[in-house]
Amino acid sequence: MSRKHTIIKGTFILTLTGFATRFMGFFYRIFLSHTFGEEGVGLYQLIFPVYALCFSLTSAGIELALSRCVAARTTQGKHREAKELLYTSLILSVALSVFVTLFLQKYAVFISEHFLQEPRCSELLIILSYTFPLASIHSCICGYYFGLKKTGVPAISQFLEQSARTLGVFLLYLYGVRHGIRFGISIAVAGLVAGECISSLFALRALLGRRHGRFLSQIPLRKYLIHNRELLSLSIPLTASRVLLNLLQSIEAVSIPVQLQSHGMTLSQSLGAYGILTGMALPCILFPSAITNSVSTMLLPTVAEIQTLKRSRELSELIHKVTYSCIFLGSICCVSLLSFGKWIGAVLFHSPMAGNYIITLAWMCPFLYTNNTLISTINGIGKTTLSFFINSASLGIRIASVFFLIPLLGIKGYLWGLLASQVFVFLFCLAYLEYYLRCTRQNQ
Repeated sequence: MSRKHTIIKGTFILTLTGFATRFMGFFYRIFLSHTFGEEGVGLYQLIFPVYALCFSLTSAGIELALSRCVAARTTQGKHREAKELLYTSLILSVALSVFVTLFLQKYAVFISEHFLQEPRCSELLIILSYTFPLASIHSCICGYYFGLKKTGVPAISQFLEQSARTLGVFLLYLYGVRHGIRFGISIAVAGLVAGECISSLFALRALLGRRHGRFLSQIPLRKYLIHNRELLSLSIPLTASRVLLNLLQSIEAVSIPVQLQSHGMTLSQSLGAYGILTGMALPCILFPSAITNSVSTMLLPTVAEIQTLKRSRELSELIHKVTYSCIFLGSICCVSLLSFGKWIGAVLFHSPMAGNYIITLAWMCPFLYTNNTLISTINGIGKTTLSFFINSASLGIRIASVFFLIPLLGIKGYLWGLLASQVFVFLFCLAYLEYYLRCTRQNQ
């Protein structure tokens, strides 16, 4: 199968799964907002910076590094080494995740009171901690299959994860209603654990079904050490950048309710506004990005493969086609959300404020959807440090809008900061990739 057909097939599978899971997630968030209110959703969203930070530390960088290494090995016909890399990454990632789980359970109260500035989050963080060992298994196996450019197992596991999360919370809520038990937003966090449990068990079953278990015992210790060095050399910059970026995002997320209070809102109003933005408006804006996320997932191993083969013209054509397609999709979504944003907020979320946020955020769709693929391309050519600086600068713009624009303009100041950050990433990535392709052609 040609590279083009492989990308299209993988993107199609991941997109179908992405739309299915986002469709479920869309109505799941409507259910949460109606059941637990805007403040409850705000509390739920408040723990996600910690979730993203811990996931970045334990899994995200290793998954991307594994995907790139496996793609390069299979291009060279070294399939045994690709399997060895998978098991090395599993040992590394699970060990890190167990440490993070124990740390989070011990310091949940401290993190809630001093970092999140909301003591009610401590119980949520303790429940959340159980997701990380499961997520590390799931992400490593998915990274291996992405490197092979086989999307079946990752797609099904993603669908099972969202299904278990949504159905588990809904059934638990129904059980509480029938027996007179009033559950809080903590059951939504328990749903995260259930989703990761089901998806990791499926991914393990799919992997062991390929008789990898006997292969595991045949890997000598020195191979683990060699692959550890290789994986760490690639994953540490990615992990460090993800961790630092998530720290900045955490500062951003925690500061938004505080700065909204500086603008004149009460604590309840600020949490409500934050919940509407992150739990209703942003998921609506990100809903169509299931397509571009799928493309970016397939792009990283494909770009790594083309770079290994030193085919600069093919790489140039691929980047231009993907970029134009993403801009076109983003433009269509922008027009649609501008036309129906108020209706979505009023009818689906029962929140006119959500409709106003959606209309403002709609302008960043052409940039947001394209940026995912551009950053993935930059990571695919091995420029992980550069992608870190680009994302850091983007977050710097957003954080500046939190501290300087929200006190003056309210939440609208932050929305315009989001737009400015996406425009910056778009222009910088385009300029750098054009420069890189020109230098590559000259060197060849």
